[in-house]
Amino acid sequence: MRRVVVTGMGGLTALGNDWPTIRDRMRRGETAIRRMDWDRFEGVNTRLAAPLPEFSVDERWPRKKTRTMGPVAKMAVFATEAALTDAGLLDDPLIRSGRTGVAYGSSFGSPAPVLSFTELMTHGKSKTLNATSYIQMMSHTTVVNIGLFFGLTGRMITTSSACTSGSQALGYAAEAIRYGKADIMVAGGAEELDITDVAVFDTLYATSTLNDTPQLTPRPYDRDRDGLVIGEGAATLILEEFEHAKARGARMYAELVGFGTNSDGNHVTQPQAETMEQAMRLALEDAGLSAEAIGFVNGHGTATEGGDIAESTATSRLFGPRMPIHSLKSYFGHSLGACASIEAWLGIEMMREGCFCPTVNLVNVDERCGELDYVMGSERKLEIESLMTNNFAFGGINTSIILRRMP
Repeated sequence: MRRVVVTGMGGLTALGNDWPTIRDRMRRGETAIRRMDWDRFEGVNTRLAAPLPEFSVDERWPRKKTRTMGPVAKMAVFATEAALTDAGLLDDPLIRSGRTGVAYGSSFGSPAPVLSFTELMTHGKSKTLNATSYIQMMSHTTVVNIGLFFGLTGRMITTSSACTSGSQALGYAAEAIRYGKADIMVAGGAEELDITDVAVFDTLYATSTLNDTPQLTPRPYDRDRDGLVIGEGAATLILEEFEHAKARGARMYAELVGFGTNSDGNHVTQPQAETMEQAMRLALEDAGLSAEAIGFVNGHGTATEGGDIAESTATSRLFGPRMPIHSLKSYFGHSLGACASIEAWLGIEMMREGCFCPTVNLVNVDERCGELDYVMGSERKLEIESLMTNNFAFGGINTSIILRRMP
């Protein structure tokens, strides 16, 4: 079986676009949660989100290169450009050889072009509908635009599966390399902040309404949680076959050794601890590791009651109370299709530095959550060999990825 290593990483988040900036802000206890100017949306209860600072590529790339991109595709391409540069592959003809592919996802494309089609359906004509409207809104807009922008001709894998879009992309990309279908894969996820994403969870009464105290929410695993906060961003990891990377002298950040994914097969929005645990076991089996080999778990930790309890229960059943765990969503909110790849990127960085941030706002662990070593209050210095990062999505889609530190 061919080995898969991470040779490049890049992204953009609401706390910065590079690890040193993000790390320093997290160490100061900063979060990206803000009160939004959403008063015109009377049917939405929350006013909270974790938006990117101003983001534009208008001066960076020519209009001809961006006309098929909505914001989510621009984020994905931006993150990929950074990751390819980091891997030393941006201008290398190697990536256009047909042996470099893309696995990428988002919950949806860009929602704005939907209005053009709505106008057509309701009024019989549309003033804004054009030849690129569908390309910008389609669920596979990120993977297509990455391929077009960089001229990649390998296999394309689209993973539009809500909160597991980025993790399924990483897992399927790794499998493509393992089984000899590619030598390099661009993998990750992206999401743009839009009121439609917020409304989905608001109608389920799953969003935080601490609108006047954004610094106090979300509160993953805490007994006083009141819901999630939606965020946005993107992250790309360059996965490469080990011998291929070694031959070109590439820097290797980590090895992706295990991937597990399954389905609850039960309910669209009610997660099941049993199948969550099984997804983690599948990742361990794939990696050929025992539970004792995992040194830290990056939890999904959305700060919703059902999700927190089911996930932590599953994690505790597998690892017991000794396992340290945190949730990065306490800093960035829930960036949906982007969260898994952002968390994998930052998890690798923390593993390399031997220091893991706490879950912000976690003060009193919900007694209904599984017994685990919740990292809270201050950062935890840990030298570990393997990290597990887990994500769970609408529809009962579960994913677990295991990353091993490179010597």
